Amino acid sequence: MSGNNCTAVTKFILLGLTDDPTLRVILFMVFLSVYAVTLVGNLSIITLIKNSSQLHTPMYFFLSHLAFVDTAYSSSVTPLMLKNFLVEKTIIPLGGCVAQMFSGATFGTAECFLLAVMAYDRYVAICSPLLYSTNMSSRVCSLLLITSYLGSCLNAWIFTDCLLNWSFCGPNEINHFFCDYSPLLKLSYPEDDLAEVLPSASTGTIIMITVLIILISYVYILFSVLKIKSTEGRSKAFSTCTSHLTAVTLFYGTLTFIYVMPKSSYSTDVNKVMSVFYIVMIPMMNPLIYSLRNNEVKGALKKLISKKVFSQNDLIFY
Repeated sequence: MSGNNCTAVTKFILLGLTDDPTLRVILFMVFLSVYAVTLVGNLSIITLIKNSSQLHTPMYFFLSHLAFVDTAYSSSVTPLMLKNFLVEKTIIPLGGCVAQMFSGATFGTAECFLLAVMAYDRYVAICSPLLYSTNMSSRVCSLLLITSYLGSCLNAWIFTDCLLNWSFCGPNEINHFFCDYSPLLKLSYPEDDLAEVLPSASTGTIIMITVLIILISYVYILFSVLKIKSTEGRSKAFSTCTSHLTAVTLFYGTLTFIYVMPKSSYSTDVNKVMSVFYIVMIPMMNPLIYSLRNNEVKGALKKLISKKVFSQNDLIFY
């Protein structure tokens, strides 16, 4: 404890997005639908990649893990947010707050790493196609994936360790719909400045490194594509990158707004809206982006559906 005579806070109250009863019902229905689409979309992507041999490539291997991360990321926050719309007060214990922050930080960071790894995969595929099978072997893919998850857990551990070093003995109302770092910081008494600076520095470093990898990869891709003489060849090369570029733009654009722009330039309510977008909406949009704008995924889906239909017809005939 950092204060003198104060009672330690063991539970927090999440204020949520709004106090308006009518709006809460509407938002509950909207976000319940969004969460259902998120689960169905991402689990379908994972199932499709697992069951379609034509999608057993490094690109789709990483995409299946991106779908898993999106599902876990949304699931770490959305169920509690939905509960907040139905009850007057959403109370979460300190341990639950720690767990939510750890899982959110882990899967949010994993998304950054996976988007960077997928950019590197596209760079190798387009710039060094003859060496693709060697440079993106199963061993290399596994190492890249393990590194991504370990880096994510390390970043989440930094957040969690700093949170556990804070003292809470004052107000216990979190002006957010989940246990986010900034609102908790306002309620805490850090034992030293390092607890305040370290998580931001860690996240900022990861964002800069992953963005740099993505930028460098696509600069090389651009130069390689411009060397292709045929228009059809250029179009085919770019088509393998458009889905990834769309996902990168949405995710990093939101992160930049939240973590890079000066805090005084936007309100807490704007922060909430942007958080809803990158935690709840983007995990729903990613499977749509990768399925609707990807001919290989659509082809594999049609093939799998046809296979299932024929199998059922054979059983009926038998």
